[in-house]
Amino acid sequence: MIALIEASNRAAQVDRLAAWLLAASGFVVLLVFGLIVIFAVRYRRGSKASRAPLPIAEWKVEAGWIAGTTLGFLAFFFFGARLFVAMEDASGPADEIRVVGRQWMWDVRQPNGRREFDTLHVPLGTRVRLRMTSEDVIHSFFVPDFRLKQDVIPGKEVLLVFTATRTGRFPLFCTEYCGSKHAQMKGEVIVQRPEDYARWMANAQPPAEVLAHGHNLFLHYGCSGCHDRGSIVHAPSLEGLYGATVPMADGTFRRVDATYLRDCILNPETVRPAGYPPVMPSFRGVVPESDLTEIIAYLEGSVAAP
Repeated sequence: MIALIEASNRAAQVDRLAAWLLAASGFVVLLVFGLIVIFAVRYRRGSKASRAPLPIAEWKVEAGWIAGTTLGFLAFFFFGARLFVAMEDASGPADEIRVVGRQWMWDVRQPNGRREFDTLHVPLGTRVRLRMTSEDVIHSFFVPDFRLKQDVIPGKEVLLVFTATRTGRFPLFCTEYCGSKHAQMKGEVIVQRPEDYARWMANAQPPAEVLAHGHNLFLHYGCSGCHDRGSIVHAPSLEGLYGATVPMADGTFRRVDATYLRDCILNPETVRPAGYPPVMPSFRGVVPESDLTEIIAYLEGSVAAP
């Protein structure tokens, strides 16, 4: 049996909730079995125990039992829901890392474009937000020592937010059966001191090469035909777009970030910039998740607003 350690800020919270749930469940089990034993002995055949009706109405006993268990359940639900929401908090500053699950590996893209497979480097003591999706089937991202588990679903982006509290190497598993090599879909999370992480990041692939690859994909899928300067199609220009706030057709405003670009490419019907006709086709099922990540990285790095 492998002993787990607490290596993230979520670990103690999950352990505390699990301990209270175990204690409450144990109390209820002992109470019920204790009452069964007491009643079996007290009201055995031939005993002189009184069988007179209860001094209070039976419905009151039943109502009290139902109310007590319901309130207990709601208390656990409340604290569990708070923890669940905190693990998917999209607000606030954080180092944002993209993770794509596919048969049968974890494809990780660091904030500066560095790519790694079945390994996730994170800095100690820094809030990290993973943006995760799947390219094929449902996977499940599970780091036991962090007490983190999140299903990764095709066509949907899910978040996982945590802060590592201990340096070292921690096993990473897929815990959703995803095919014949499911058991081999393993990796590790490497937590480094901030200065070590910064040095590791500095050894990343040169940004120019990352941008060049994304640019090639941008051309390959025909994006330049509508969005490059001089295009005859009335489409939004991408120059200085990333990071800017743009007006929408419904009168609202949206900041152009990775989520906005993703929606534009996969779900253009949900994104209507003001002044442009709804002619953008959906590339869902056309652009693989890995290529989509490359294109968004290219747009982040080359068309940022000043």
